[in-house]
Amino acid sequence: MQTHIPELDKVLELIECHQDTLRAKVLGYIDAKDAALPIHGIEIGSESPHCPTVIFVGGIHGVERIGSQVVIAFLDSILKRLQWDNHFQQLFSQVRVAFLPLANPAGFLNNTRCNGQGIDLMRNAPTDAICPTTWMVGGHRISRHLPWYRGKQGLAPESKMLLSFVSDLIERASLTLSLDAHSGFGLRDHLWFPYAGNIAPYPMLGQTYGLMNLFDQTYPYHAHYQVAPQSHFYTTHGDLWDHLSKQHKRQLFIPLTLEMGSWLWVKKNPRQLFNFAGFFNPQKQHRYERILRRHTVLMNFLIQAAYSSANWLPQGNTLALMNDAAKRLWYPNLKR
Repeated sequence: MQTHIPELDKVLELIECHQDTLRAKVLGYIDAKDAALPIHGIEIGSESPHCPTVIFVGGIHGVERIGSQVVIAFLDSILKRLQWDNHFQQLFSQVRVAFLPLANPAGFLNNTRCNGQGIDLMRNAPTDAICPTTWMVGGHRISRHLPWYRGKQGLAPESKMLLSFVSDLIERASLTLSLDAHSGFGLRDHLWFPYAGNIAPYPMLGQTYGLMNLFDQTYPYHAHYQVAPQSHFYTTHGDLWDHLSKQHKRQLFIPLTLEMGSWLWVKKNPRQLFNFAGFFNPQKQHRYERILRRHTVLMNFLIQAAYSSANWLPQGNTLALMNDAAKRLWYPNLKR
């Protein structure tokens, strides 16, 4: 089938070439322009119950192609490395790594942020904000012809597939870390964690602080992500990761959103303003290749951190200290 979606073609190629290494399944099909577009869930590594798990998600917004491309490039790298790297082979015998590389194929086909029904999938979860939301950006049910439309009551098929895929992985894991790759906000790269619809700290605050502190200590010269709750920047209804966090509050689950600072790409190359895709994706080849490399340190770190969580995951008094430090850093005005 000719999809006219290069990212989907690449996913299909990787599945075909590495059938002995990965476990792929079609979560469902999305009808768009007389084509049935598949959404794939891919697992690599351990099949043991209750093993640590890392999930990489891309392509929730169809115009933010670079997010999907970063995830697919990392998947490609892992599959090639597993062919020769004894260390990686041993690592993946103890940890499960999952990919949902193209969550919104109709958005990619149509070159739209939303899905084929005009729904913004990151406003579509059945979770209403419990604080004032950013006007319009926070999600609405006015019309599918306006951006950030939440849809009517009920989940879009793409949202159902993502939530089901991730929930199943969380239920089978001792610890779950996830990274959802986006672009289009700010002059620098951000790492956001829940909540998007609540200004209060979320339950995994101390563990998130411990993870990010470990990253800073291990890679002090990394890309200098700005780490904070999403609510520090804008607040929304219907965030998928808020919904999953609340659904799985009894499990160890730390979801991160990578928001690549595409405004910097525009600043360096103002001609991107004349190209809609340029607001969200690097247009220069050297910059595109740099972005595909830029986040591999973080992504590899998450796999190693999941595998070795017993050595850093805070518990007891250490968790209480981490939680207090996190509140001082991210919630300095919180009454304690």
